Amino acid sequence: MTDPNIPPPVEPTPRTEVHHTTINNPPARSGGGSWIGLLVGGLVVVVLIIAFVVFTNGGGMGGAKDTNVDIDVDLPRPTMPDAPKMPDLPDVPSVEPPSVPTPSPEPQA
Repeated sequence: MTDPNIPPPVEPTPRTEVHHTTINNPPARSGGGSWIGLLVGGLVVVVLIIAFVVFTNGGGMGGAKDTNVDIDVDLPRPTMPDAPKMPDLPDVPSVEPPSVPTPSPEPQA
């Protein structure tokens, strides 16, 4: 029989290697095209404003029904003052234009 106070024989335990690997997977980025939605929404608002202005009774296609317009545009013709007269030229004596001297012949020796 065996003695109960003796520890059991130690069997070699298999060695396991533990590797710690950290993988960072950031969450998917969404909303990258939100500026396009803002741009399209702004354009829709502008088109709606233009359509409202064009198609209401204030102007455009459904404008005023009475087109009988009589306007008196007969205005008096404006008159301009006379331009100043040119002064008379003073008496200036006639002057002959200067003459260019001609070269003299070379002296002969």
